[in-house]
Amino acid sequence: MEELFCIGCGAAIQTTDKEEVGYTPQSALDKGLETGQVYCQRCFRLRHYNEISDVNISDDDFIKLLHEVGESDALVVNVIDIFDFNGSVIPGLSRFVSGNDVLMVGNKKDILPKSVKDSKVTQWLTERAHEVGLRPVDVVLTSAQNKQAIKDLIDKIESYRKGRNVYVVGVTNVGKSTLINAIIQEITGDKDVITTSRFPGTTLDKIEIPLDDGSYMFDTPGIIHRHQMAHYLTAKNLKYISPKKEIKPKTYQLNPEQTLFLAGLGRFDFMEGERQGFTAFFENTLDLHRTKLAGADDFYQKHAGSLLVPPSSKEMADFPELVRHEFMIKEKTDVVFSGLGWIRVNEKAKIAAWAPKGVDVVLRKAII
Repeated sequence: MEELFCIGCGAAIQTTDKEEVGYTPQSALDKGLETGQVYCQRCFRLRHYNEISDVNISDDDFIKLLHEVGESDALVVNVIDIFDFNGSVIPGLSRFVSGNDVLMVGNKKDILPKSVKDSKVTQWLTERAHEVGLRPVDVVLTSAQNKQAIKDLIDKIESYRKGRNVYVVGVTNVGKSTLINAIIQEITGDKDVITTSRFPGTTLDKIEIPLDDGSYMFDTPGIIHRHQMAHYLTAKNLKYISPKKEIKPKTYQLNPEQTLFLAGLGRFDFMEGERQGFTAFFENTLDLHRTKLAGADDFYQKHAGSLLVPPSSKEMADFPELVRHEFMIKEKTDVVFSGLGWIRVNEKAKIAAWAPKGVDVVLRKAII
Protein backbone atom coordinates (compact mmCIF):
# COMPACT_ATOMS: atom_id res chain seq x y z
CA MET A 1 0.00 0.00 0.00
CA GLU A 2 1.25 3.49 -0.83
CA GLU A 3 2.62 5.31 2.22
CA LEU A 4 0.27 8.07 3.41
CA PHE A 5 1.23 11.27 5.19
CA CYS A 6 -0.82 13.49 7.50
CA ILE A 7 -1.63 16.72 5.66
CA GLY A 8 -1.56 18.52 9.00
CA CYS A 9 1.90 17.71 10.33
CA GLY A 10 3.59 15.63 7.63
CA ALA A 11 3.95 12.46 9.75
CA ALA A 12 3.65 9.04 8.10
CA ILE A 13 0.17 7.65 8.84
CA GLN A 14 -0.02 4.36 10.81
CA THR A 15 -2.94 2.53 12.44
CA THR A 16 -1.17 0.19 14.86
CA ASP A 17 0.48 2.09 17.72
CA LYS A 18 -1.51 4.79 19.55
CA GLU A 19 1.60 6.10 21.29
CA GLU A 20 3.63 6.63 18.14
CA VAL A 21 3.67 9.59 15.76
CA GLY A 22 1.16 9.46 12.88
CA TYR A 23 -1.42 7.21 14.55
CA THR A 24 -4.99 7.32 13.27
CA PRO A 25 -7.76 4.73 13.80
CA GLN A 26 -8.51 2.62 10.70
CA SER A 27 -12.10 3.94 10.59
CA ALA A 28 -10.84 7.55 10.56
CA LEU A 29 -8.32 6.67 7.85
CA ASP A 30 -11.06 5.11 5.67
CA LYS A 31 -13.15 8.26 6.08
CA GLY A 32 -10.15 10.47 5.30
CA LEU A 33 -9.38 8.53 2.12
CA GLU A 34 -12.96 9.10 0.96
CA THR A 35 -12.71 12.86 1.47
CA GLY A 36 -9.03 13.22 0.50
CA GLN A 37 -8.31 14.82 3.92
CA VAL A 38 -6.07 12.37 5.81
CA TYR A 39 -5.07 13.57 9.29
CA CYS A 40 -3.34 11.75 12.12
CA GLN A 41 -5.34 11.58 15.34
CA ARG A 42 -3.09 14.16 16.96
CA CYS A 43 -3.79 16.76 14.27
CA PHE A 44 -7.50 15.89 14.21
CA ARG A 45 -7.77 16.53 17.95
CA LEU A 46 -5.76 19.71 17.65
CA ARG A 47 -7.94 21.07 14.85
CA HIS A 48 -11.29 20.15 16.40
CA TYR A 49 -10.68 20.20 20.15
CA ASN A 50 -7.54 22.34 20.50
CA GLU A 51 -5.82 19.40 22.23
CA ILE A 52 -2.19 18.64 21.66
CA SER A 53 0.04 15.73 22.61
CA ASP A 54 3.79 16.05 22.97
CA VAL A 55 6.01 14.73 20.21
CA ASN A 56 9.71 14.38 20.78
CA ILE A 57 12.07 15.15 17.93
CA SER A 58 15.74 15.08 18.80
CA ASP A 59 18.06 18.05 18.39
CA ASP A 60 20.07 15.82 16.05
CA ASP A 61 17.07 15.62 13.70
CA PHE A 62 16.83 19.41 13.63
CA ILE A 63 20.56 19.74 12.93
CA LYS A 64 20.25 17.16 10.13
CA LEU A 65 17.38 19.14 8.62
CA LEU A 66 19.36 22.38 8.71
CA HIS A 67 22.30 20.65 7.00
CA GLU A 68 19.87 19.52 4.30
CA VAL A 69 18.86 23.16 3.81
CA GLY A 70 22.50 24.21 3.58
CA GLU A 71 23.35 21.54 1.02
CA SER A 72 20.55 22.55 -1.37
CA ASP A 73 20.39 25.61 -3.61
CA ALA A 74 17.31 27.29 -2.17
CA LEU A 75 15.77 30.45 -0.77
CA VAL A 76 15.57 30.27 3.04
CA VAL A 77 12.58 32.10 4.54
CA ASN A 78 13.44 32.69 8.20
CA VAL A 79 10.33 33.52 10.25
CA ILE A 80 11.03 35.63 13.34
CA ASP A 81 8.61 36.65 16.10
CA ILE A 82 8.92 40.45 16.33
CA PHE A 83 7.63 40.29 19.91
CA ASP A 84 10.36 37.79 20.85
CA PHE A 85 13.28 38.37 18.47
CA ASN A 86 15.95 36.97 20.79
CA GLY A 87 13.93 33.86 21.58
CA SER A 88 13.19 33.22 17.91
CA VAL A 89 16.70 33.36 16.47
CA ILE A 90 18.00 29.95 15.33
CA PRO A 91 21.50 29.63 16.81
CA GLY A 92 24.09 29.30 14.06
CA LEU A 93 21.59 29.64 11.18
CA SER A 94 24.04 31.71 9.13
CA ARG A 95 26.50 28.79 9.32
CA PHE A 96 23.90 26.20 8.33
CA VAL A 97 22.45 28.05 5.32
CA SER A 98 25.98 28.38 3.93
CA GLY A 99 25.55 30.96 1.23
CA ASN A 100 21.86 30.54 0.43
CA ASP A 101 19.80 33.72 0.29
CA VAL A 102 17.81 34.42 3.46
CA LEU A 103 14.54 36.36 3.39
CA MET A 104 13.65 37.41 6.94
CA VAL A 105 9.97 37.59 7.84
CA GLY A 106 9.07 39.53 10.98
CA ASN A 107 5.78 37.97 12.04
CA LYS A 108 3.17 39.29 14.53
CA LYS A 109 3.65 42.92 13.55
CA ASP A 110 0.06 43.57 14.70
CA ILE A 111 1.21 42.98 18.29
CA LEU A 112 3.37 46.14 18.34
CA PRO A 113 1.64 49.45 19.11
CA LYS A 114 0.21 51.03 15.94
CA SER A 115 2.32 54.15 16.53
CA VAL A 116 5.46 52.21 15.58
CA LYS A 117 6.36 52.74 11.92
CA ASP A 118 7.07 49.67 9.77
CA SER A 119 10.23 51.27 8.41
CA LYS A 120 11.68 51.60 11.91
CA VAL A 121 10.86 47.97 12.78
CA THR A 122 12.39 46.79 9.48
CA GLN A 123 15.59 48.73 10.15
CA TRP A 124 15.67 47.46 13.75
CA LEU A 125 15.24 43.82 12.62
CA THR A 126 17.98 44.22 10.00
CA GLU A 127 20.40 45.54 12.65
CA ARG A 128 19.55 42.68 15.04
CA ALA A 129 20.01 40.14 12.19
CA HIS A 130 23.47 41.55 11.45
CA GLU A 131 24.38 41.19 15.14
CA VAL A 132 23.73 37.42 14.95
CA GLY A 133 25.62 37.02 11.66
CA LEU A 134 22.66 37.00 9.26
CA ARG A 135 22.65 39.13 6.13
CA PRO A 136 19.05 38.86 4.84
CA VAL A 137 18.42 39.91 1.23
CA ASP A 138 15.26 41.62 2.51
CA VAL A 139 13.01 41.95 5.56
CA VAL A 140 9.22 41.65 5.29
CA LEU A 141 6.80 42.41 8.14
CA THR A 142 3.60 40.37 8.34
CA SER A 143 0.83 39.22 10.60
CA ALA A 144 0.02 35.62 9.70
CA GLN A 145 -2.97 35.65 12.04
CA ASN A 146 -4.52 38.75 10.45
CA LYS A 147 -3.18 37.92 6.98
CA GLN A 148 -1.41 41.27 6.70
CA ALA A 149 1.11 41.75 3.87
CA ILE A 150 0.76 38.15 2.66
CA LYS A 151 0.59 39.20 -1.03
CA ASP A 152 3.70 41.31 -0.56
CA LEU A 153 5.49 38.33 1.02
CA ILE A 154 4.46 36.01 -1.84
CA ASP A 155 5.80 38.54 -4.36
CA LYS A 156 9.11 38.81 -2.46
CA ILE A 157 9.47 35.01 -2.24
CA GLU A 158 8.80 34.67 -5.98
CA SER A 159 11.28 37.43 -6.79
CA TYR A 160 14.13 36.09 -4.62
CA ARG A 161 13.75 32.34 -5.16
CA LYS A 162 14.55 32.58 -8.90
CA GLY A 163 12.98 29.21 -9.66
CA ARG A 164 14.55 27.48 -6.63
CA ASN A 165 12.93 25.54 -3.81
CA VAL A 166 11.95 27.45 -0.67
CA TYR A 167 12.60 26.32 2.91
CA VAL A 168 10.57 28.04 5.62
CA VAL A 169 12.43 27.79 8.93
CA GLY A 170 11.87 29.11 12.42
CA VAL A 171 11.90 28.14 16.07
CA THR A 172 8.74 26.78 17.67
CA ASN A 173 5.86 29.14 18.29
CA VAL A 174 6.75 31.95 15.83
CA GLY A 175 3.64 31.40 13.69
CA LYS A 176 5.41 29.66 10.82
CA SER A 177 2.68 27.18 9.88
CA THR A 178 -0.01 29.86 10.27
CA LEU A 179 1.98 31.97 7.82
CA ILE A 180 2.24 29.12 5.30
CA ASN A 181 -1.51 28.48 5.66
CA ALA A 182 -2.11 32.15 4.82
CA ILE A 183 0.16 31.86 1.76
CA ILE A 184 -1.62 28.69 0.57
CA GLN A 185 -5.02 30.30 1.08
CA GLU A 186 -3.94 33.40 -0.84
CA ILE A 187 -2.74 31.29 -3.77
CA THR A 188 -5.30 28.45 -3.82
CA GLY A 189 -8.24 29.52 -1.67
CA ASP A 190 -7.84 26.44 0.61
CA LYS A 191 -8.15 27.17 4.33
CA ASP A 192 -6.10 25.68 7.18
CA VAL A 193 -4.29 22.97 5.26
CA ILE A 194 -1.48 22.75 7.81
CA THR A 195 -2.15 22.17 11.50
CA THR A 196 -1.53 25.31 13.52
CA SER A 197 -1.72 26.09 17.22
CA ARG A 198 -0.06 28.29 19.78
CA PHE A 199 1.66 25.17 21.14
CA PRO A 200 5.36 24.65 20.33
CA GLY A 201 6.26 21.78 18.03
CA THR A 202 3.21 21.09 15.84
CA THR A 203 4.91 20.20 12.55
CA LEU A 204 6.60 16.78 12.77
CA ASP A 205 8.34 16.44 9.44
CA LYS A 206 8.88 18.83 6.60
CA ILE A 207 5.74 19.30 4.52
CA GLU A 208 6.14 19.68 0.76
CA ILE A 209 3.97 22.28 -0.94
CA PRO A 210 4.25 22.12 -4.75
CA LEU A 211 4.85 25.38 -6.62
CA ASP A 212 3.74 26.04 -10.19
CA ASP A 213 7.15 25.54 -11.82
CA GLY A 214 7.87 22.11 -10.29
CA SER A 215 9.76 23.49 -7.31
CA TYR A 216 8.62 23.06 -3.72
CA MET A 217 8.06 25.13 -0.62
CA PHE A 218 9.04 23.11 2.47
CA ASP A 219 7.47 23.81 5.85
CA THR A 220 9.99 22.49 8.40
CA PRO A 221 9.47 21.52 12.05
CA GLY A 222 9.98 24.37 14.50
CA ILE A 223 13.46 24.24 15.96
CA ILE A 224 13.20 24.08 19.74
CA HIS A 225 14.93 27.04 21.37
CA ARG A 226 15.91 26.01 24.90
CA HIS A 227 15.71 29.58 26.21
CA GLN A 228 12.07 30.18 25.27
CA MET A 229 9.72 30.93 28.17
CA ALA A 230 7.12 28.71 26.43
CA HIS A 231 8.92 25.58 27.58
CA TYR A 232 8.25 26.37 31.24
CA LEU A 233 4.50 27.02 31.04
CA THR A 234 1.45 24.81 30.70
CA ALA A 235 -0.84 25.12 27.69
CA LYS A 236 -3.33 27.14 29.76
CA ASN A 237 -0.78 29.84 30.55
CA LEU A 238 0.85 30.15 27.12
CA LYS A 239 -1.62 32.97 26.38
CA TYR A 240 0.42 35.23 28.69
CA ILE A 241 3.47 34.99 26.44
CA SER A 242 1.71 34.73 23.07
CA PRO A 243 -0.23 37.99 22.75
CA LYS A 244 -3.00 37.93 20.15
CA LYS A 245 -3.80 41.66 20.25
CA GLU A 246 -1.89 44.92 20.09
CA ILE A 247 0.04 45.34 23.33
CA LYS A 248 -0.74 48.44 25.38
CA PRO A 249 2.45 49.78 27.00
CA LYS A 250 2.21 50.64 30.72
CA THR A 251 4.54 53.25 32.26
CA TYR A 252 5.49 53.07 35.95
CA GLN A 253 7.17 55.97 37.76
CA LEU A 254 9.70 54.27 40.01
CA ASN A 255 12.01 55.54 42.73
CA PRO A 256 15.29 53.75 43.38
CA GLU A 257 14.87 50.66 45.60
CA GLN A 258 11.55 49.70 44.00
CA THR A 259 10.64 46.44 42.25
CA LEU A 260 8.15 45.41 39.58
CA PHE A 261 6.98 41.78 39.54
CA LEU A 262 5.92 40.43 36.13
CA ALA A 263 3.24 38.17 37.64
CA GLY A 264 5.37 35.28 38.99
CA LEU A 265 7.37 34.92 35.76
CA GLY A 266 9.99 37.62 36.28
CA ARG A 267 11.08 40.61 38.28
CA PHE A 268 12.61 44.04 37.60
CA ASP A 269 14.59 45.88 40.31
CA PHE A 270 15.40 49.61 40.00
CA MET A 271 18.44 49.90 42.26
CA GLU A 272 20.13 53.25 41.56
CA GLY A 273 19.41 56.35 39.46
CA GLU A 274 17.05 59.31 39.25
CA ARG A 275 13.31 58.70 39.63
CA GLN A 276 12.03 57.93 36.13
CA GLY A 277 9.32 56.26 34.09
CA PHE A 278 9.86 52.65 33.02
CA THR A 279 7.61 51.43 30.21
CA ALA A 280 6.50 47.79 30.25
CA PHE A 281 5.61 45.91 27.04
CA PHE A 282 3.86 42.66 27.97
CA GLU A 283 0.67 40.78 27.14
CA ASN A 284 -2.19 43.02 28.27
CA THR A 285 -3.62 40.66 30.90
CA LEU A 286 -0.29 39.90 32.59
CA ASP A 287 -0.48 41.40 36.10
CA LEU A 288 2.41 43.64 37.16
CA HIS A 289 2.94 44.39 40.87
CA ARG A 290 5.02 47.21 42.37
CA THR A 291 6.68 46.74 45.75
CA LYS A 292 9.75 47.79 47.76
CA LEU A 293 13.04 46.17 46.80
CA ALA A 294 13.91 45.53 50.46
CA GLY A 295 11.05 43.06 50.91
CA ALA A 296 10.86 41.72 47.34
CA ASP A 297 12.39 38.29 48.07
CA ASP A 298 9.92 37.63 50.89
CA PHE A 299 7.06 38.99 48.77
CA TYR A 300 7.83 36.46 46.01
CA GLN A 301 8.18 33.56 48.45
CA LYS A 302 4.82 34.41 50.02
CA HIS A 303 2.77 35.25 46.92
CA ALA A 304 4.18 33.25 43.97
CA GLY A 305 1.38 30.97 42.76
CA SER A 306 -1.38 32.98 44.48
CA LEU A 307 -1.22 36.77 43.98
CA LEU A 308 1.64 36.41 41.49
CA VAL A 309 0.18 34.16 38.75
CA PRO A 310 1.14 32.60 36.42
CA PRO A 311 2.62 30.22 37.37
CA SER A 312 -0.25 28.71 39.36
CA SER A 313 0.29 27.09 42.74
CA LYS A 314 0.25 23.66 41.06
CA GLU A 315 2.92 24.74 38.55
CA MET A 316 5.23 26.23 41.19
CA ALA A 317 6.64 22.79 42.12
CA ASP A 318 8.22 22.41 38.67
CA PHE A 319 8.83 26.09 37.88
CA PRO A 320 12.53 27.10 37.72
CA GLU A 321 13.93 29.49 40.31
CA LEU A 322 14.32 33.14 39.25
CA VAL A 323 17.93 34.04 38.43
CA ARG A 324 19.28 37.59 38.86
CA HIS A 325 21.01 39.55 36.05
CA GLU A 326 22.48 42.97 36.91
CA PHE A 327 23.02 45.78 34.37
CA MET A 328 24.19 49.41 34.21
CA ILE A 329 22.04 51.24 31.66
CA LYS A 330 23.48 54.36 30.04
CA GLU A 331 21.00 55.16 27.24
CA LYS A 332 17.48 54.30 26.09
CA THR A 333 17.48 50.49 26.24
CA ASP A 334 15.06 47.54 26.23
CA VAL A 335 15.60 45.00 28.99
CA VAL A 336 14.21 41.85 27.36
CA PHE A 337 12.81 38.86 29.25
CA SER A 338 13.09 36.36 26.43
CA GLY A 339 9.67 35.16 25.29
CA LEU A 340 7.78 37.29 27.83
CA GLY A 341 8.25 40.94 26.82
CA TRP A 342 10.46 43.86 27.78
CA ILE A 343 10.85 46.99 29.89
CA ARG A 344 12.22 50.17 28.32
CA VAL A 345 14.68 52.10 30.46
CA ASN A 346 14.93 55.72 29.33
CA GLU A 347 17.77 57.13 31.42
CA LYS A 348 20.89 56.06 33.33
CA ALA A 349 20.07 53.40 35.87
CA LYS A 350 21.46 50.42 37.74
CA ILE A 351 18.91 47.62 37.47
CA ALA A 352 18.55 43.91 38.05
CA ALA A 353 16.29 41.66 35.98
CA TRP A 354 15.18 38.24 37.20
CA ALA A 355 14.01 35.45 34.91
CA PRO A 356 13.43 31.69 35.28
CA LYS A 357 16.69 29.72 35.22
CA GLY A 358 17.44 28.90 31.57
CA VAL A 359 15.53 31.91 30.16
CA ASP A 360 17.69 34.66 28.71
CA VAL A 361 17.66 38.31 29.79
CA VAL A 362 19.28 40.57 27.20
CA LEU A 363 19.77 44.26 26.51
CA ARG A 364 19.06 45.76 23.10
CA LYS A 365 18.58 49.10 21.43
CA ALA A 366 15.03 50.26 22.18
CA ILE A 367 12.61 49.17 19.44
CA ILE A 368 10.08 51.89 20.40
